[in-house]
Amino acid sequence: MSDVKRKPAALSESMTETQFINGYWYATELKVFAMRIGVPSASRLRKDELETVIRHFIRTREVKTFVKRGPTEARVKDVDMGLSLELPVVNYTSNRETKDFIDREAAKLEPQFKRKSGTRYLLNRWREEQLGAGKRITYGHLVRQALVLSKAKQGPLRVEHGRYINFISDFMAQNPRGSQSDAVLAWEEVKRMDAPKTYEAWAAGAKRRVNPAAKPLRLRSR
Repeated sequence: MSDVKRKPAALSESMTETQFINGYWYATELKVFAMRIGVPSASRLRKDELETVIRHFIRTREVKTFVKRGPTEARVKDVDMGLSLELPVVNYTSNRETKDFIDREAAKLEPQFKRKSGTRYLLNRWREEQLGAGKRITYGHLVRQALVLSKAKQGPLRVEHGRYINFISDFMAQNPRGSQSDAVLAWEEVKRMDAPKTYEAWAAGAKRRVNPAAKPLRLRSR
């Protein structure tokens, strides 16, 4: 790939929002920065939540969190209590047993059910929104929402903060003969670019090859 302007290694309180967006920051970096500016419970926030908080701080100089978390004391995991449709969602565990339970129960309600790629992510965000708003939901609600999401989702997954997910989806849509590993290599390139972390930015500025002897990927115009 040709020369690519790289961003500074460290986050700065004086940086612009554009500089923040065009950089790529690991979750550990974001947590350290968030703790430095005084974000409450920064260590408990997900990467996308940290990015929202930090972007708000850069724009307004205000330290503000946008998520609510339940108590942190040790609790019995829902999965250890025995999953059922009537069981309230209290201490959710994102493991294979829980995922299989939701898929299995959804297939019982609708035998043609097939979970679409990306809908687990959307279901997790929906669950967090409901609990954050103080609503009581059960695993039956999760099963029914899984059905709704798989019916409603069309095309590549689009999420507000999921830059990696969006990039991979766009890459595969525009390069149907490309492989997942091609998409990941392209993502690693755009991470190092001084540009938005989007497929469009990579396609416009990167000259990558699958290997040194291969021809460049043919990119369809958008």
